Amino acid sequence: MGRGRLERNGGGIVLLVIGSAVVVALIWAVRLGISVRRREAPTPRPQEQPRLPDSGPVREVREMREPDEVPRAQNPGERLTHHQLNGHSRSTSKRSDDQSRPRRSPGSSGSFGAGGPGHS
Repeated sequence: MGRGRLERNGGGIVLLVIGSAVVVALIWAVRLGISVRRREAPTPRPQEQPRLPDSGPVREVREMREPDEVPRAQNPGERLTHHQLNGHSRSTSKRSDDQSRPRRSPGSSGSFGAGGPGHS
């Protein structure tokens, strides 16, 4: 009879130790976060915030580009590395003379699985 009571109390002690360890870990984590935050640079003041240029906001440019031709390998089974490509794999396309955007065909859904009759 006394042994069962001892086991129940032993389980309570284990839970108390685990709970205390969790509380200590949380306190340590908060103190660590506070010390890291103190070492960081302060947030910029309103006068230090970035400002718009005098010309106003920068707009995106939409234009059609012509792709750069990809060179062919000398041997049929050979692969080209990025060092062998024009411009060392930088985008070297140029502005296209024709700036009209290609439109999809009439009767086409415009994407896969969007319904519509499609082409057959």
